[in-house]
Amino acid sequence: MVATVVGFAGELLITVGVLLALFVAYSLWWTNVEANREAGRLGDRLRESWQSDAPGALDTRGGIGFLHVPSMADTVLVRRGTGSSVLDQGVAGAYTEPVKSAMPWDRSGNFTLAAHRDGHGAKFHNIHKIETGDPIVFETKDTWYVYKAYATLPETSKYNVDVLAPVPRESGKGKPGRYITLTTCTPMYTSDYRYIVWGELVRTQKVDAARTPPAELR
Repeated sequence: MVATVVGFAGELLITVGVLLALFVAYSLWWTNVEANREAGRLGDRLRESWQSDAPGALDTRGGIGFLHVPSMADTVLVRRGTGSSVLDQGVAGAYTEPVKSAMPWDRSGNFTLAAHRDGHGAKFHNIHKIETGDPIVFETKDTWYVYKAYATLPETSKYNVDVLAPVPRESGKGKPGRYITLTTCTPMYTSDYRYIVWGELVRTQKVDAARTPPAELR
């Protein structure tokens, strides 16, 4: 009788272990596959709209543009909003709350973005590889915005909205400028805290007919 109970318990533990492994595989692998596929489709659609729009037209409903960060070795479509319905598409989202993000073309402000660290595309998985001085480039229909990373905050409360302020004083800045802030969960595979990277605009470059990227991306 005891042997039967022990055997049953062992089989149950094995089954639970297999189910947990399948869940982890789904969360950390398959959601990436699905999200990257959706992000690719959305990105293609945005680029097609750029080609068909009238000169000077600006319609960001399909997306604001593309974030290029060589340190993270990824190109990321950016859309408005940071809810799961947006970020689970394998994109980065511009904050609409609790602090509304500025846009790169605004004369001053903080272009604040969030993306998943793990699962659902994991677009900011390698955010910890960004170092001071690294380029962060944002591509829109007609302009490349070139930022330079100048500060990081490896861990802060998920409720710390000051990092999103128009003037991000926690980064050491004290006056209005044109900033970019990248945020994601930390440590990896958790959502307990937030990892922050700040950058400042150093120059812009008009997009030419061939969409030749700026030197920072070559």
